[in-house]
Amino acid sequence: MKILKRSKEALIKTISKAKSKLKSKLKKKSPQAKISNKQPVKDIPSFYETAIANTKFSYAQNTYAPAAKVQELPSFYDQDKLVLQVRDPRWLHSYWELRDKTIQGLKSKLGDDFSRAKKVLRVYDVTNINFNGSNANRFFDIQINDFASSWYIDTDGPGRAWCVDLGLMLPDGRFITILRSNVVQTPLDSPSWVTDEEWIIPDEMFARLYGMGFGLGKSSPVGGAWQERIKQGLFSSGLSSSPVRKEVKERNFWLKVDCELIVYGATEPDAKVTVQGAPIKLRPDGTFTLRYYLPDGKQVIPVKATSADKLEERTITPIVTRETK
Repeated sequence: MKILKRSKEALIKTISKAKSKLKSKLKKKSPQAKISNKQPVKDIPSFYETAIANTKFSYAQNTYAPAAKVQELPSFYDQDKLVLQVRDPRWLHSYWELRDKTIQGLKSKLGDDFSRAKKVLRVYDVTNINFNGSNANRFFDIQINDFASSWYIDTDGPGRAWCVDLGLMLPDGRFITILRSNVVQTPLDSPSWVTDEEWIIPDEMFARLYGMGFGLGKSSPVGGAWQERIKQGLFSSGLSSSPVRKEVKERNFWLKVDCELIVYGATEPDAKVTVQGAPIKLRPDGTFTLRYYLPDGKQVIPVKATSADKLEERTITPIVTRETK
């Protein structure tokens, strides 16, 4: 009996020790239980209370981006290119770049002739032609030094189209083209030389443009009765393409001023050209000229050219505004 009693007591002690160890482990793993022993649960702030408290204060942040580092443009782009641009009616400006690979190829191809050749800019007058390298109206050469990468060119030809070749003039007189530029058009330095009296504009188009000067649109401030009076005069059979106004003379002294707009251009002779959607007829060399009466207001005149095979199109839209005071 004593043995059983001792065994029972030892078993009870072992169980009590195990329970105490388990309780201590649970207290360490559960911080909530630890807090609950020291302060009531109701005093612990909730998640939303903590978020609201944090938004009560704002801190200034640096929103300035660091200054970007200044980067210089490269002096070379490693490409063969010749660019031509207009400075004024007489002068052009060209600049170019040649790769070392291209220069070495010319040296190996020409041999001793390369060192004896002269570096030349050949300037072509390509006005009103489709330039193929040998059909220029005229050309002239400018000898340049071996270190130049740009040049100003005096064409002495306002209102003309130009193209430039950079090449070598060999000792035997042969010219070898290295690079060819784009084509540019110099502006006029005087009033237009176009004096063509042919009126190509249709009567309906003229009446519409002429009416715009009198405000015949839907939002026109002109009164309805006055608009009807003008429309009757515009579309009557007695009105030609050129408006005729009754001149009021006062003591035999008077002044009359009006304006006309001349639209001219050139393209391929077999191209199809429309002006404001209406087809026009080209001259044999591909040029055309149109004369418009220019009323007060804004005139938009889109000119569209389509190649004969209908694979290419070009559109240029002059916008002209007249204000008479």
